[in-house]
Amino acid sequence: MDIQEILDILPHRYPFLLVDRVLELEADRILALKNVTFNEPHFTGHFPDVPVMPGVLIIEALAQAGGVMMLRDIPDRHGKLLYFAGIDNCRFRRPVVPGDQLLLEVTVTKRRQRFAVLHGVARVGDEVAAEADLSSAMVDRPKTEA
Repeated sequence: MDIQEILDILPHRYPFLLVDRVLELEADRILALKNVTFNEPHFTGHFPDVPVMPGVLIIEALAQAGGVMMLRDIPDRHGKLLYFAGIDNCRFRRPVVPGDQLLLEVTVTKRRQRFAVLHGVARVGDEVAAEADLSSAMVDRPKTEA
């Protein structure tokens, strides 16, 4: 799945879109890619002389990959949003720096109506960079006044 298809599914846009490509996609598993580049805005301050991708953005990238998986087959997905409901068992194992390719693997561990629990692992090569259990809730997108 290329970036245009991802943009059709996710509501996120630059500078907060953190999934560049989907490599594999099944009903309960996704493998996606985030290319980490030096020109991303957070690197100017995190940290100026030693750029490291903030851990919260690695977790957000996992959540966005999970969002692609969860929203893809929803017929009225443009009327839905997927919100974080919780993060458990979160661990950071190695820094992620510009030039890294972050492989995002997310699997569904529980699903019940509008709620799901996902397990996400972010890797650089064969090394685990971060992992977490992510709880999510699907909600109707709020109506906006024109």
